[in-house]
Amino acid sequence: MPRIIGIDIPDNKRLEISLTYIYGLGRRLANEIIAKLGLDPNMRAHKLTEDEIASINALLQSQYVVEGDLKRQVQNNIKRLISIHSYRGQRHRVGLPVRGQRTRTNARTRKGRRKTVANKKK
Repeated sequence: MPRIIGIDIPDNKRLEISLTYIYGLGRRLANEIIAKLGLDPNMRAHKLTEDEIASINALLQSQYVVEGDLKRQVQNNIKRLISIHSYRGQRHRVGLPVRGQRTRTNARTRKGRRKTVANKKK
C-alpha cells in the first residue's frame, strides 16, 4: 500500500479513487492533482514509483489543506462558534442539527438513541 502524507491508500483501485481516501480530497481535487503532476488517472495505485509518491506528498503539503490540519481547522471553527454564543454554536454544543432541519422527527443522527420518558399516572 502506498503511503501518502501518513495515509495508506488502497493498492488495487484507480489512482483518482485511491486519492479520495485522504480526508479533504474528493474526486475533483484528486483529478486536479493527477493533472498537475501529469499522471495517468487510470493507473493503479500500487504502480506508483517512489518519485511519484514523493511529488504527490510535496504537492499536497505545499498547496492543499488536508488530513490533520483540515480536521484541526474545522474543530477550531466549531469552537469559535461555540465561544461567541452564536446560534450555530449553541446547536453544536447541545448536539442538535445545525442547518435548520426539523427536530420533532427525523433528527436521530444528531440526537442519538431515543430516551423514553414514562407517562404520568392519573
